Amino acid sequence: MFVVEHNMDIVRRADWLVDVGPRAGEGGGEVLYSGPVAGLAGVDESVTRPFLFPDGSGAADDGGAHLRGLAGDGGRSTTRRDAAGWLELRDISRHNLRDLDADFPLGVLTAVTGVSGSGKSTLVSQVLAEVVGARLHPEADTTAQAKDDPETAEAEVAAPLSVGPVSGLDQLDRLVKVDQKPIGRTPRSNLATYTGLFDAVRKEFAATDEARARGFGAGRFSFNVAGGRCETCQGEGFVAVELLFLPGSYGPCPECHGSRYNPETLEVTYRGKNVAEVLGMTVNAAAEFLDAVPAAARSLQTLREVGLGYLRLGQPATELSGGEAQRIKLATELQRAQRGHSLYLLDEPTTGLHPADVELLMAQLHRLVDAGNTVIVVEHEMDVVAAADWVIDLGPAGGDAGGKIIAVGTPAAVARSKKSRTAPYLAAVLGG
Repeated sequence: MFVVEHNMDIVRRADWLVDVGPRAGEGGGEVLYSGPVAGLAGVDESVTRPFLFPDGSGAADDGGAHLRGLAGDGGRSTTRRDAAGWLELRDISRHNLRDLDADFPLGVLTAVTGVSGSGKSTLVSQVLAEVVGARLHPEADTTAQAKDDPETAEAEVAAPLSVGPVSGLDQLDRLVKVDQKPIGRTPRSNLATYTGLFDAVRKEFAATDEARARGFGAGRFSFNVAGGRCETCQGEGFVAVELLFLPGSYGPCPECHGSRYNPETLEVTYRGKNVAEVLGMTVNAAAEFLDAVPAAARSLQTLREVGLGYLRLGQPATELSGGEAQRIKLATELQRAQRGHSLYLLDEPTTGLHPADVELLMAQLHRLVDAGNTVIVVEHEMDVVAAADWVIDLGPAGGDAGGKIIAVGTPAAVARSKKSRTAPYLAAVLGG
């Protein structure tokens, strides 16, 4: 059996370990180690090693220490934050949530826990999102929203939402769901266009002497509109190849060879690079190349802070993983001017992330809270739960046997619960 895994509890129980790295993207692709688990302790360049052997002794830890640093700092003080207010929902009914009362602290980081099927996602990603969304955007067409999100539409048809009195909504002015859904469904959408940094790049190209002499505006450097793009592939960089009796395939455009632009556009350069070459840069490389462009530099810095320095600016959205898409959305939020009073909802944000990436993610979530916002995460990773300010544990089991709040309070308080199935695992991480 071969398993691709980031959970150190599973890794340490393997018979054989293959560690790939040392970093991501161009900085990775090497097999750093292949052999029994204990042997990884001697591979200094492995990013996985310190999480598997946190004490440096070469002995795998007890299962609770590989990310204990998150509970200790995670980019912030060990002091737990106090709630700045409360969002209170009464008589919630949907799926296995029946007449449930739930109180969410504002201005802190809250983890919602429980076994699979206990009702976590229903409570946070559906109920809370719909209630707050309806309050902040009452004019929105929920039918249209449901069409855009088939999962939500299906949930509403199968189990209509019923909620009683709600208080505390006046303390919020914005709702943001940071999920792992793609940032675009076609190759036209990419990192640069989604974050908005490509607008700044196009303006810089349009401001060059060569562009002004030719009468090129910023639109000339967009691959989505006619003018500067290659018309053979219409700016996609590839063309569809139809095969008889076989599924169609794609190949590089024979005209632009994947650059997306026509020759005249590519003749204009900024600091010796044309626009296609800039799109081909990694975030790390672009951060240095565009350091004199404030709008682009800010976006690139936040992308690096969430661990995405290896991605290319023009990398199609269809090639991004769910975890990468989620961190791009988070970086886009972080580059905004933080005014506080926003509610961020994340459903299992650590899915598919290496422990090193989880550390970066948590540091950024704490940044959002420190700016006066509220973050609520549905999470199974106990190290993340231990680093939260508040925990709401659902259960006791899944399906009809779930849907109840079993324990609530600080991580230490929930870890002492005798009824919670989460408590023993949380206690192990907290050292209790």
